[in-house]
Amino acid sequence: MITGPNPNVKYPIPGNSNLQFIKNTITKPNIIAGEYSYYEASNGEAFDDQVLYHYEVIGTKLIIGKFCSIAPEVRFMMDGGTHRMNGSTYPFNLFGNGWEAFTPTLEDLPIKGDTVVGNDVWIGRHATIMPGVKIGDGAIIAAESVVVKDVDPYTIVGGNPAKEIRKRFAPEVIQALLDIRWWDADIQVIHSYIGAIVSGDIETLSKMKYAP
Repeated sequence: MITGPNPNVKYPIPGNSNLQFIKNTITKPNIIAGEYSYYEASNGEAFDDQVLYHYEVIGTKLIIGKFCSIAPEVRFMMDGGTHRMNGSTYPFNLFGNGWEAFTPTLEDLPIKGDTVVGNDVWIGRHATIMPGVKIGDGAIIAAESVVVKDVDPYTIVGGNPAKEIRKRFAPEVIQALLDIRWWDADIQVIHSYIGAIVSGDIETLSKMKYAP
C-alpha cells in the first residue's frame, strides 16, 4: 500500500501552501514538469513567477524532470530576456514613436534553446539558471549559484559563474544510476525501493523492475 503523497495535488504537505508540486501549479504551456518535482516558495508565490522572460513567441521551453527539489527564490532566465548583440544591445523598438521599425527578428537574437533540468536534481536557494542550460540527472546546484553552462549528471556546481566542485560518486556508480533510472519506475516500485534510493545502494537498485 503506497503511503506517499498524492502526485495530483498542488500542495502535498497539509497546511503548507509554500511547498508546491510544480506540475500541478504551472499555467504556462511552455513549462513542462515531471511528477513529484517541487518548488518551495518563500512567500506563497507560484513557480511560474520564478520563470522570467518566458514568451511563447520565442518558442523555447523549460523542461523539468521528476523528483526535483527546487529551493525558494530560484530563478530561471529564459530567452525572452536576450538582446540583439550584432550591434547595439539597446532595445530601441520597445519605445515606439518610429523606433518599432527596428524590432529584431528571432534570427537577430542569441536564442539558446530549451532549458532542461534532469531528474532528481537539487537546486539551492536563490540560484539562477540562465537560458539554454542543460542540467543532468542527479546534479546539485549550490545556493546563490549562477549557472551559465551545462552541468553533467551527478555533479555538484557552485559559484558565479557556477563551476564544478566535485562529482557525487565514482564514474561507475554514476553510470549505474543513469542506467537504472529509478525515477522512471512505477511509484509502487519506487516506494518499495526508497531505502536503496536514498542510500545509493546500487546492488539493490539493480534489481528494480520498472515500466518507463
